[in-house]
Amino acid sequence: MMRQLSRNRVTCIAVATVFLAGCTTFSKDGGFNTVSSTASERLGKDAVYVKTDEDRDAVFKRTQELLAKPLGVDDAVQVALLNNRGLQASYGELGISEADLVQAGRLPNPGFTFSRTHWSDGFGISRTFSMGVLGVLTLPVATRIESRRFEQTKLETANAMLAVAADARKAYVNAVAAEQAALYAAQVKDSSEAGAELALRMRQAGNFSKLDYAREQAFYAESTAQLAKARQQSVMAREKLTRTMGLWGSGTQYKLPDHLPDLPKERPQLNDLESFAMQSRLDIQAAKLRTQSVATSLGLSKATRFINALDVGYLDNFETDKGHEHGYEISVEIPIFDWGSAKVARAEAIYMQSANRLAQTAIDARSEVRESYSAYVTSYDVAKHYRDEVVPIRKTISDEMLLRYNGMLASVFELLADSRDQVAAVNGYIDALKDYWLAETDLQQSLGGRLPPLAMTPAPGALQSDAAPTPATPTPPAPAQDSPSSAPATQPASPTNSEGK
Repeated sequence: MMRQLSRNRVTCIAVATVFLAGCTTFSKDGGFNTVSSTASERLGKDAVYVKTDEDRDAVFKRTQELLAKPLGVDDAVQVALLNNRGLQASYGELGISEADLVQAGRLPNPGFTFSRTHWSDGFGISRTFSMGVLGVLTLPVATRIESRRFEQTKLETANAMLAVAADARKAYVNAVAAEQAALYAAQVKDSSEAGAELALRMRQAGNFSKLDYAREQAFYAESTAQLAKARQQSVMAREKLTRTMGLWGSGTQYKLPDHLPDLPKERPQLNDLESFAMQSRLDIQAAKLRTQSVATSLGLSKATRFINALDVGYLDNFETDKGHEHGYEISVEIPIFDWGSAKVARAEAIYMQSANRLAQTAIDARSEVRESYSAYVTSYDVAKHYRDEVVPIRKTISDEMLLRYNGMLASVFELLADSRDQVAAVNGYIDALKDYWLAETDLQQSLGGRLPPLAMTPAPGALQSDAAPTPATPTPPAPAQDSPSSAPATQPASPTNSEGK
């Protein structure tokens, strides 16, 4: 009867073990739902974890569709979310963390010991079925710790996805601005080349001083060097965008627009940005979960400071002269030399470290919000000043100079000199516009990947894939080309005559 009860106990333990071991399983999405929902809600984009050939084919097809037209900023961000290999590698952290969670939720495997001994008049058999009880008792706490770590990993991975999106956005702005600057530098070089050619003819005719001729040649030489530099900057910016989007081969032949979108007519009013950042930033949420996990781990360390091992086993022995013997054994570590104080002290130090890191993350986040908002406001005001003041004034001067030239009141070289003066204004406007879009991206990133809901509606001229220049915004003037290049062929002497007048 006792043997039957013992066997029933073993059976119950085995059934309970199998039941508990199956409680923690892998999720269907592998934790990726947090990343995909964040991309959809905060960016309006799709995040895909490429695992199979079908996924790769779908990503390739979607990428080809996006690259078949001139690339917009939204398209660049979407291509980066689909193809950036570093981002795909970071998604692997989800699988690692979930595996740790599943492992923590499973009971330790039981042990079985078998021995057979012989002596002169018989033999003995010993069988032991054992299991670590401490692992079973701490299973709920360990599962809770790993569950928080899994949630932390989800947030950190989603934050990495937002960082890649911001990098793609900034790389796009830099690439378009560099290409626009290179195109303008080419116009300046063509204009200076025409001026240098005209100056050479005038010099050969004896109607131009050596000093004036040297000035035109110097401007032509400088503009040629500036064009080479601008083109190299354009190549570098484009390659950085290509790397961020994860493209290679034929995918690198994408087409960018000729210019950046214009400045929004009005800057949206943003309030309570620090509070919004504290609620929205995923790195702060992940740091909070990390601190909670460490606090729970500290409690577990204190609870198990004296006992590191506790094993319970069922015995079934047999000897030829005694028959079967049944019983159990308990194995406990005796805390004589190590009372667990070092383990508890280590856990407390880790907790204080995590708590201070959380506080520092929040402090840094608030500072980043203030800094990025200041840069956002300043860059908008500077770009608006160029748009509403500097560029229109330069355009007025250019128009008046052209009228004076047509009326024989100004020479072609005065027209060229005015064109040179426009170079700084136009390049300044391009840089100011670029700085504004970069500052807006930095502000969005400091706030958790998006602006507050009241500022989410794009203003006219906002940086979007279909954005076009606003008609009311003055277009940066190009250097004068036609007049200098045509003047030598029609009226070579007219600049001198007009200059004499």
